Amino acid sequence: MKIREFLNPLLESPGAHVAIRLPDGSLVPAHFHITEVGHVTKRFIDCGGTRREQESCLLQVWVHDDIEHRLEAGKLAAIFEKAGDVLPHDGLDVEMEHERDCVAQFPVESAEVRGGTVVFNLGVKHTDCLARGICLPDACAPKPPVTLKIKTATPACAPGSGCC
Repeated sequence: MKIREFLNPLLESPGAHVAIRLPDGSLVPAHFHITEVGHVTKRFIDCGGTRREQESCLLQVWVHDDIEHRLEAGKLAAIFEKAGDVLPHDGLDVEMEHERDCVAQFPVESAEVRGGTVVFNLGVKHTDCLARGICLPDACAPKPPVTLKIKTATPACAPGSGCC
C-alpha cells in the first residue's frame, strides 16, 4: 500500500481508532504508539551484480504499558503531515516495524473501516533472487566453500589435521 492509499481512510475517518492486524490474524495491542515515520533507502547489489535501490516509508509500532492510550486516525494523519519533508513523495510503499519475539517489518497490504476503527492489515515480506535470469537454475545451487588462505603468526590448527 502506498502512502497516498494509507492516508485516505485516516483522512476520511479522523475520529476513528486505528488498529493493526498482523499476518497471523492477531491484533497489535490497542494501546500501541507510532513512534517513528521514516524514509528508508536500501542500496545493494544483487547476486547477479546489478546495483539496486529500494525505498519505503517505515512506521515504528511500539507497545508500552500505558494501556489507556488509543491512536486516532486524525492524529496518525497529523504525524504524516509533520513527516512531510522526510518523505520524498506519496508513492512510497508503507511498512510497519513491530516487535513481538523479535523486531520484524511487515508491508501494509490493505485498510478497512469497521465500526469506528480503521484496521490496517499487514502482510509478510519474503526473500527472493532478483537475478533469476542469471542465477537460476544451477547458479543458485550451493557451491563448495571458498577456502581463504590467510597468513598468521602462529598456525590456528596442526598441519595435516584438515581443519584449514
